[in-house]
Amino acid sequence: MSGLDGFGTSLARGNGATPEVFTVIAGVTNIGAPGLSRETLDVSGHDSPGGYREHLGGLKDGGEISLDVNYKPSAHDLLVADLDDEEARRYKLIYPEGTEWAVDLILTAFEATAPFDDKLTASLTYKVSGKPDITPGS
Repeated sequence: MSGLDGFGTSLARGNGATPEVFTVIAGVTNIGAPGLSRETLDVSGHDSPGGYREHLGGLKDGGEISLDVNYKPSAHDLLVADLDDEEARRYKLIYPEGTEWAVDLILTAFEATAPFDDKLTASLTYKVSGKPDITPGS
């Protein structure tokens, strides 16, 4: 299987309405997709076969999504306001071939940079809350 070009991947923010309307975040230069992980529970005992540890699958973690943008305050400060939200907001991570990850996200960090000789940028970090809903593309 050949690889896919990441160009055109987007993150869209839901408005919380019913039906929910999603707006693609402008000026994104890099998206770090969620790093899913799972804990294991050590269930070893004195009678574990061969003296090997035994494990069960524990809780899963949806990880984080990181986002770098060409920062434009008038376009992105709505995102900064999400730091005040206690509840997760619905977002969609949309890949170029149509796969969508619907995820509930909590904004945990926002950092803007304004160098004197380059463009304004910002980095945002979101924590995934709950299980991502994945809809395969074509």
